[in-house]
Amino acid sequence: MTMTMHAASAPIFLRQLGVMLTWLDKAEAHAQARGFPVDNFVQLRLAPDMLPFVYQIRIASDSAKACMARLAGQDNPKFEDDETTMAELRARIRKTIDYVASVPAPAVDGSEAREVSIPRRDREPLVLDGENYLRHYALPNFFFHCSMAYALLRQGGVAVGKSDYLGAA
Repeated sequence: MTMTMHAASAPIFLRQLGVMLTWLDKAEAHAQARGFPVDNFVQLRLAPDMLPFVYQIRIASDSAKACMARLAGQDNPKFEDDETTMAELRARIRKTIDYVASVPAPAVDGSEAREVSIPRRDREPLVLDGENYLRHYALPNFFFHCSMAYALLRQGGVAVGKSDYLGAA
């Protein structure tokens, strides 16, 4: 049986976004146990030139919703990028989950050859077919930013490990 474009996208995004919510739970428990505000994590970075935690969550969210919208031939929903607290980041992840879950499989399936144009700053848009966009751009970009968010929480002392990154089987 051939894997469909919807099966190769939506369930993967939904699973990892749900896993990210459990990381935020662990971050909150860590902060409470040590007596500091959980929102201290929002601006955490690994290096001075790196985007902080809040951006890692935003970009992972944007990657998932943009992928689903592009593959379905829909307008990408605009989120305001105004989160300043962990509660607001949690709400953004939930809103992303709701959007990804709302895109029907028939709208995405068959998008392998659909032309996808990705706007880029200071350069021409990147144009790929749907399959290559999903496999070589959207999923790697999504997981890169998920990994950075995970690494920032680890660096901040949150007790998350590989099984927390992968989620329950």
